[in-house]
Amino acid sequence: MAYIGLLHYSCPPVVGGVEEIIHQQALLFHRYRHHVKILAGKGKQFTEIFEVEINPLLDSRHPQISQLQLNPGKNLAALHQYEKEILAYLHTSLHQYDILIAHNVLTMHYNLPLTRAIHRLASSSSIKVISWNHDSPYFYTNYPRRLDDPAWEILKKLNPKITYVVISEARAKEFKSLYHTRKKFIVIPNGIDPYRFFRLDVNTIRLIREERLFESDLLLVQPSRLHPRKNIELSIQVIKAFHDLGIKAKLLLTGVYDPHEKKASYYFRKLKDLSERLGVSEDIIFIAEHVFKSGQKLTPDRVTMRDLYLISDCLFLPSKQEGFGLPLLEAGMIKLPIACSDIPPFRSIAHNNVFYFSLTDSPQQIAQRLAEYLNNLNPHLMYNRVIRNYTWDYIYLKKIQPFLEAL
Repeated sequence: MAYIGLLHYSCPPVVGGVEEIIHQQALLFHRYRHHVKILAGKGKQFTEIFEVEINPLLDSRHPQISQLQLNPGKNLAALHQYEKEILAYLHTSLHQYDILIAHNVLTMHYNLPLTRAIHRLASSSSIKVISWNHDSPYFYTNYPRRLDDPAWEILKKLNPKITYVVISEARAKEFKSLYHTRKKFIVIPNGIDPYRFFRLDVNTIRLIREERLFESDLLLVQPSRLHPRKNIELSIQVIKAFHDLGIKAKLLLTGVYDPHEKKASYYFRKLKDLSERLGVSEDIIFIAEHVFKSGQKLTPDRVTMRDLYLISDCLFLPSKQEGFGLPLLEAGMIKLPIACSDIPPFRSIAHNNVFYFSLTDSPQQIAQRLAEYLNNLNPHLMYNRVIRNYTWDYIYLKKIQPFLEAL
C-alpha cells in the first residue's frame, strides 16, 4: 500500500467543502490500508486515526505572504524565500511518501509560494504529485485583475511532471480551456460517506459491507416479527419477482422468533426453505439471526432498526392483519417510500400517501407496479443514484484505486 500525503490550505475543524473532502479521502485511504497524512496551514490534529501536520506557511491567509503577493513583481525576492522554506519543509515532511495529492493549491491564488514550491517538488523529487482540481478564479468574469500579473501565469500552466484530476466533466472542459490543452483529464467526482452522514452504528456498517447492501438495486426493509400473519412468504416471492425483472433486490427482515416455540421455529424454517427453493436465499437477510464472518452474532436494537430504515429504498409491509402499523409512522418520519397491503389499519394511517397492493395480487404484479411507482419518485431515484455511484467506497474501487495503480 502507498504512503499518501493530502495537502490543502486548511483542514478540520476548519469548515469548508475541500476541508471535508480531504477528511473523507484520508479516512477512505486509511480504510484501504494506505498510510495517510494531512498537511495543512490551519486546523488541528482532529483525529487519532492518522497524522495531521499543521504548518502556517501552507495557510491561505498567511499574513506576510498574503501582503507580499498583492504585488508579486515588486516582492519577488521575499516570495522566493518563502517558496524555498516551503519546499524544504515538503521535502522533509514527505521524504518517505509515494504520493502527494494537492487539493486546489495549484489552481487557486491564495498562496503563490506554496503553488511554486509544489511545482518544484514535482520536478525535483521522486514523489508523484497529483493536482486535484476543484476550481479556478479564472472561471469567473469578476476574478481579481491583479491575477493578470505574469507571476500568476503558473495557475494556467500544465506541468508535465504533475498528474491532474478534476471533479467533473464540466470542470474538465473548463480546465482544458484554461490550460490551452487537448489533454484528457482524469475525472474523479467528490463523494459522500453514508456511514458518517447517517451516523450509522458500527454493526450496521459491518452488515452493509459483508452483505454488500449498497451494491443492490433495491433494498426493502420489513420490520416484522416472524409470524404467518405478517405474510413474509409474499415478501420473499416479491424479491424473486424483482430478480426476474432484472432488478437485484434484497430484503431486510428485522423480526425475531422464539426458537423454543414450536410454531415459530416451523415458520422460520419454512421461510428459509422457500428462499432457498426460489434461489434468493442470499438476498433474504434475517437480521435477528445474522452472524458476521467473524462468528459474532448481530444483536439488533433500536439503533439498528433506525439504521435499516435510513439505508433502505422502501418499507415493505404485506401483512394480512394488523391492529395498527407503527412502521408506517417510523418510515413517514424519515420520508421513506412505503409499500403495503391494502388493509384498513394501514389505510387509516397512510390515506393515499403510500403504494398499496391487494393481497390477491401476484408477486409479479406487485414487483412490476412497485418498480414503476418507485421509478416515478424523483427523491428515490436521486437517493438510488447517489448510493450506487457516489459513495466513497464505490469511487475508490471503481476510479481511485485503478488510477493510483496506473501512476
